[in-house]
Amino acid sequence: MFELLPDIDCNLCPRLKDFINDNRQKFPDKYNAPVPSFGPQDAEFLVVGLAPGLKGANFSGRPFTGDYAGDLLYATLLKFGFARGEYQARKDDGLELVNARITNAVKCVPPQNKVTGDEISTCLQFLKTEMATMPKLKIILSLGLVSHKAVIKATGHKQSAFKFAHNAAHDLGNGLTLIDSYHCSRYNTNTKRLTTEMFEDVFEKVRTLLS
Repeated sequence: MFELLPDIDCNLCPRLKDFINDNRQKFPDKYNAPVPSFGPQDAEFLVVGLAPGLKGANFSGRPFTGDYAGDLLYATLLKFGFARGEYQARKDDGLELVNARITNAVKCVPPQNKVTGDEISTCLQFLKTEMATMPKLKIILSLGLVSHKAVIKATGHKQSAFKFAHNAAHDLGNGLTLIDSYHCSRYNTNTKRLTTEMFEDVFEKVRTLLS
């Protein structure tokens, strides 16, 4: 069985390693390392993002914490009962996830928020382990096409059999369902590709499937 998280000085992806090293020099008081998942491992619901944001999870050390995407994601998790507490955009804000867990397809921050195919493939071992160590997992929510493709590959399916579409549900077999959503990035919300209502519709589907 592979490890759940890369070593703090992981060098499996040289480009990402170099970028983290650069940021450790620029921002020595920030996290700047592979970002661990957040939430209980016995959760039924797993949210999979793309990769840590430079000034979000890469700084805070918690997925989607400290950037705009996290503002929408955590507000929605709280609204639908998948979190409790108050999101204050920092790792020590006391927020807890309820029957939900958050991870990323790639664990380290990429330059310009863009990962390569090789980096996705290299980090796939950690996503596979993530799913394998969640005994009650039923629903995976992929935020964006990159996450969707990573989940399909991690579960051993053909990409052509599962087309990405916002709010689409895909039966992956063995009691596992994949649901797609446009990523909750500032760009997507500013351009209205994703509205709050559209995002909440996805979570309504998740809650219904888990009820």
